Amino acid sequence: MSTNNQEIESKFYVRDLTPIENRLLALGATCRVPRGFEYNLRYDDAENSLQRKRKVLRLRQFDDTRLTFKGPGENIGGALSRTEIELVVDNFENAKLFLAGLGYQVGMIYEKYRSMYELDDALITLDELPYGRFVEIEAGGLEEITSLARKLGLKPKAAIPASYQGLFEQLRKSKNLPIQHLTFEAFAGLQIFPDELGVRIADEN
Repeated sequence: MSTNNQEIESKFYVRDLTPIENRLLALGATCRVPRGFEYNLRYDDAENSLQRKRKVLRLRQFDDTRLTFKGPGENIGGALSRTEIELVVDNFENAKLFLAGLGYQVGMIYEKYRSMYELDDALITLDELPYGRFVEIEAGGLEEITSLARKLGLKPKAAIPASYQGLFEQLRKSKNLPIQHLTFEAFAGLQIFPDELGVRIADEN
């Protein structure tokens, strides 16, 4: 998990989350947050300066409400390493007003269904997004991520050192999609394939 405000994580595209969840439980993982709906607002200023600098300002509503800053990411052998600073806030609507008052506006909405598990010093999330299912492993370093991926039956070489936003941008280009937001409603009726996201299937024999 994140230490010293530094996040190191890899994502894995999978066909089915149920076997992964069963393996986690067999390994003794603790369910930190059961499956629930997550709603995210990504903010930027009028010049999109955060996006141009590969920075993220996000307001998230899940098991709690969090304001998050993420710095530019660095690919370290299949994992994404970046600065992450999070603050828990007690009022989602007031947080929106706060950000608007500072001149930030919503540039993108994205949704997912997520459950969160802890195993040793790692945080594992099982995510269902409008364009596919993913396992996200956040740990202290690449070796820990690779080892846990193998235990979960995932191919380490299929690790995705990218954000969900980055995958969304890849998908919009590959399919020429005129979609602004990563929501289930926007993707209704669309069939998305791994190659369109630029990823490999991690749980394929």
